[in-house]
Amino acid sequence: MQASSRAVPLRVLKFLQKGPGQVSPAAQANKVLIEAGERGTVSVGRVPFDCLVAEQMLMLNGNCVSVTPKGERMMREMDAARASDTSPRDIETICVDAGEGPRLAQINLAESPLAQLARLRTKAGAAFLTAREFEAGERLRADYTRGQLMPRLGANWIASVASGKRSGGGGAAELTDVALGARMRVEKAITAVGPELSGVLIDVCCFLKGMETVEAERAWPVRSGKVVLKTALAALARHYWPGAAQQGGKPAQMLHWGAQDYRPNLHAR
Repeated sequence: MQASSRAVPLRVLKFLQKGPGQVSPAAQANKVLIEAGERGTVSVGRVPFDCLVAEQMLMLNGNCVSVTPKGERMMREMDAARASDTSPRDIETICVDAGEGPRLAQINLAESPLAQLARLRTKAGAAFLTAREFEAGERLRADYTRGQLMPRLGANWIASVASGKRSGGGGAAELTDVALGARMRVEKAITAVGPELSGVLIDVCCFLKGMETVEAERAWPVRSGKVVLKTALAALARHYWPGAAQQGGKPAQMLHWGAQDYRPNLHAR
């Protein structure tokens, strides 16, 4: 799937369970190599690697990297889950940047409509969703869950998220700083996307509604929902990463249309 650049390679933890390794830059951009002598060498994306270090699954001391007790505990839990789960292949650990640095999150590929769309391919063979679009949806979902919005948001969408008016009790006064910060990020995200597109983002990314359900509820033509969702995810990704174009992460270029003999005015006004 297109989001594989953000998928956390847990095989790295298994590789380092047998002993530490040496980290060095890879020839491919955004990759690092971990060398461990006779055990061989593995390649891992820079973002997932940094995520494992930030989550204290790995300890980096200079160029030496090793598994921490927290990382070993996670591997034991994952092994136990695989032994009891009937479909462990559907559980994937990804790295999501929720505005406070990279964090690990587990998604069920069988239940997540966004993950199912990320598996689709266009007629040209390209992924239907870009990595940025997928990550933007997961980032919104992470903030939505962290902000404790799941039980109530659909009942009162008019009230401000940050105000806490949808919650019971003392509202925002009873929220932790983390939850309140998450609510404010959700508020900013849906405001940036706009009311025309924010609804489908909430339905699919946060409520995990399937595209058929969304299309039926909104009386949309069949198979049109995924196109609207992709447009909404592109707008959401521009909000989260305003300085980057969605293809290749290159800075967006400003274009100017002019006549054939047009010359730009370089003098400051």
